[in-house]
Amino acid sequence: MTVSGSSAAGASPSGSWPVELAAPDIARWRGGNTGIPFFTTLDSGRPGPHAMVTAVTHGNELCGAIVLDRFLADGQTPRAGRLTLGFGNVAAYRSFDPSYPTLSRFVDEDMNRVWDRATLDGPRSSVELARARAIRPLLDTVDLLLDIHSMANPVEPLMLAGACDKGVALARRVGTPASIVVDAGHAAGARMRDYGFFAEPGDPRAALLLEAGQHWAANTLPVAQEAFDRFLVAAGILAPEDIPAAHRAPPPAQRIIQVTETVTVKGTSFSFLEEYLGMEEIAQAGTVLGYDDGTPVVTPYDNCILIMPSRRLSAGQTAVRLGRVVDG
Repeated sequence: MTVSGSSAAGASPSGSWPVELAAPDIARWRGGNTGIPFFTTLDSGRPGPHAMVTAVTHGNELCGAIVLDRFLADGQTPRAGRLTLGFGNVAAYRSFDPSYPTLSRFVDEDMNRVWDRATLDGPRSSVELARARAIRPLLDTVDLLLDIHSMANPVEPLMLAGACDKGVALARRVGTPASIVVDAGHAAGARMRDYGFFAEPGDPRAALLLEAGQHWAANTLPVAQEAFDRFLVAAGILAPEDIPAAHRAPPPAQRIIQVTETVTVKGTSFSFLEEYLGMEEIAQAGTVLGYDDGTPVVTPYDNCILIMPSRRLSAGQTAVRLGRVVDG
C-alpha cells in the first residue's frame, strides 16, 4: 500500500503493533466431544437454543482463544440449551510467532471467505476449506453464533451484524460494543456469520461477528470477554448472575452504521492517499481516498465512515467499506 501522511495520531506506518497478549496453549481442548477436533459442546440437559462461540478463524487473532480457553478451564456449564465452543483455524494458530505476528492469519487462504455453499460443496481444496467442511455439519445445528475476531489497527470495537434485521436485534440484545455495522460482507467470499440460514431474513437463526480491537493489544481482551458474557446471557445460555456485575450493567447507547458501498480492488495497483486506520469520518462528499489503477476512489456522501481499511490490496479483495450512521 502506498500512503502519504497519516490520518490519525499514533498511526503505525509499518503496520506493526506490540504483542501484549499471550496465545494460550489450546492442545488440551483438541479432543472435544463433537467429533470435530477443538470443538466442545456443553449441554445443560434443559430446553433452549444451541449457541456457538468461535475463535481463531484467523490464526493471529488471540483474544477469542483466551476467552474460550478460560471458560472451558473454569468448568462453567449452561443454565439452558447447549453451548459449543470452538477453535477454528488451529493450523494457522499453531504457527503464531509473536516475533512475526502477521504471518499466521491463515495457511492457504482466508478461512472467513469460504462459507458459501458453492465453495463448500465445490472441488477446490485447501487447509482452511477442509477445516470449514469439517465444522459445517455442526454449524448447521446452531441457532445463535458469535464469531470473535480482532483487527489490524487499534480502532474502536465493532459488532458486524450482517444485512438482516435479526442480526441487528441480536446485537442490541448483547448490548456491546457501541457500534453495530450492518453490511453484506465481502466480494472475495462469505464469512461464517453469513453462512446459509444466518443470511436469510425469514430464518430465525442469527449470527454476529465481533471485531474486538487491535489483534494483540491488551485492551482488546476485556472487550471480547464482555461481549462473550453478554452474548451468553442474551442467548439464554447463562443467567445474568452468572457473569460479572460490570457486564450486567446497562451498556452505553449503541449506534448503527449502514455500509452502503464495499470498495473492492479491481486493478493491479491500489493505493490510499492516507494511512487510514479505520472509523475515520470524512466530512465532505467527493473526497479522494485513493486510486485503483489510476481511477479515483471517492466518498459518496458527507460524513462517510471508513470501516476496516485493508492492507491486503490485491485484485478481488476488499479495500475498505464505506458507511454512514443511520441510528444513534
